[in-house]
Amino acid sequence: RIKILATLGPASEDRETLKRLVEAGADVFRINMSHASHETMRERVRVIRELSKEIGHEVGILVDLQGPKLRVGEFRDGGADLVKGQTFTLDNDRKAGDARRVHLPHPEILRSLEPGHVVLIDDGKVRLHITDAKPTRATAVVDVAGRVSNRKGVSLPDTEIPVSAMTEKDRSDLEAALDAGVDWIAVSFVQRADDIADVKKLARGKALVLAKIEKPQAIARLEEIMEASDALMVARGDLGVRSEEHTSE
Repeated sequence: RIKILATLGPASEDRETLKRLVEAGADVFRINMSHASHETMRERVRVIRELSKEIGHEVGILVDLQGPKLRVGEFRDGGADLVKGQTFTLDNDRKAGDARRVHLPHPEILRSLEPGHVVLIDDGKVRLHITDAKPTRATAVVDVAGRVSNRKGVSLPDTEIPVSAMTEKDRSDLEAALDAGVDWIAVSFVQRADDIADVKKLARGKALVLAKIEKPQAIARLEEIMEASDALMVARGDLGVRSEEHTSE
């Protein structure tokens, strides 16, 4: 009843290593499009299909779409050290940031933030909570101190972002994966069933669609997402970081 899904990376992409993984019992290989070009993905698919026939063990291939990547802008000195309890502002000003503020190049986020919402930066290493929110700027207090540097990722466990889980890059990656003949497409940062329906429409039945559950918004709509999806993956993204916070508190 258990299947083993193996994520491929630089240490496991050569043919001999892939062969050993298949012989060891890998049932599905995951190709993460956050770190793979179309050329790399197609080559991995080709080798996996050849090895499956050679060994006589059919292995599935899952392409994991990157999804929307949210990041802060750049700092005057490359970064800033935030102190617990201080005020820090996220705004639409393109000027380089400092220890008091930084540009957030995502207007849809600024319009969606509300007082009380948590903002996690750099995989949760720095945590803020919003105290005042306007369409062009959000004021926050630092709860967990640390250094924030250029283009670090932003996670918003409490905020529903009014954008699709599919970016232009994802659409391009999806078409390339379908052309390569993969078996599964994984959708990142799913918030609602429509996110899955959009991908299924584009997939045209050529691959099954898996929803990655990594945002609290997906938990709130789990039944409808399950209904729309062919499978679910409990991912370690925003949901994992948020869970660790609750555990530590």
